[in-house]
Amino acid sequence: QVQLVESGGGLVQAGDSLRLSCAASGRTSNIYAMGWFRQAPGKDREFVAGVTWSGGDTNYADSVKGRFTISRDNAVNTGYLQMNRLKFDDTAVYYCAAVQYPKAYWDGHYYYRPDDMDYWGKGILVTVSS
Repeated sequence: QVQLVESGGGLVQAGDSLRLSCAASGRTSNIYAMGWFRQAPGKDREFVAGVTWSGGDTNYADSVKGRFTISRDNAVNTGYLQMNRLKFDDTAVYYCAAVQYPKAYWDGHYYYRPDDMDYWGKGILVTVSS
């Protein structure tokens, strides 16, 4: 099993930056890729960004491209989501997730859907005030 714990959330103003961290423990050798998802009140959980544990492939939702950067540090088994130029619409609970065998690959990138992920953190709230 893999345990994931998110940190770094909070309340910020529109235009500010925030960095989320996801610490992985347990059988981290099971992780092929890590992703960030978010869920706003009344909405479905949606993909934000994903990165293979090797770091060779990253993928982003169109809504965050150019503003968010996903990365990982294998030495400390931690993934990160750097969020810049935050908008009110970025307000959500952010979840870290990991997958052992990604299900979708095309056009040179892995794609991640909530149902594809094997392990989940409990989530952390990010609130952006306008």
